[in-house]
Amino acid sequence: MTTLDASTESVPRVPAQPTAEAAPAAAPAADPMMIGLPSFVVGSVALGLVLIGYVPASAVGASLAVIIAATGIGLLIAAGWAAAVGQSAVAGVFGIFSGFWLSYALLVLGLTHSWFGIATAAAVDTQGLFLISWLVVVGMLTLATLRLPVTYTILFALIEVALALVLAGTVNGSAGTLQVGGIVVLVFAAVGVYLFFSTASTATGGSALPLGPPLVR
Repeated sequence: MTTLDASTESVPRVPAQPTAEAAPAAAPAADPMMIGLPSFVVGSVALGLVLIGYVPASAVGASLAVIIAATGIGLLIAAGWAAAVGQSAVAGVFGIFSGFWLSYALLVLGLTHSWFGIATAAAVDTQGLFLISWLVVVGMLTLATLRLPVTYTILFALIEVALALVLAGTVNGSAGTLQVGGIVVLVFAAVGVYLFFSTASTATGGSALPLGPPLVR
């Protein structure tokens, strides 16, 4: 009686199963607000300090180094980054505020160095024109943020209030009103700091801070 030779070649082989490995945690997506928010905050603090009288009234250009080199250019970089990653709303906001800060710097430099041929008697009206123009744009942005968490709407509303106070103080020659406007500027800078902490928490693997529900759904 012969026996069946079960050689190793006649036995079907079961393919080895790959060892299960834990999938690596996904890295947080790059966020241009990590540049945009601190750029916005530093310019706001500098402007607020000028308005509350930290420097003499004659030193109106004291904030321009910060506003041009850090805020205006920083926001422009953040806007380009946001556009590159498809965040059109963020790119729009940062681009608009880059325009605000750079145009503010150009206004101050132009008036103090007589670049635009504007007579001294027309300087107040020129500043009023600037402020009214930006009141319109920031008011538009405030309404456009009603679908965002309410913290963003509060930020833009505070900017609108600050612009209105600075306009009133400029037109009426009221240092007190300008100081109140400066305080509001520092308050919206603080809101910007809160938003940055929320963004930084997310970027470092944590959870976002509470930003509140949107006013319009």
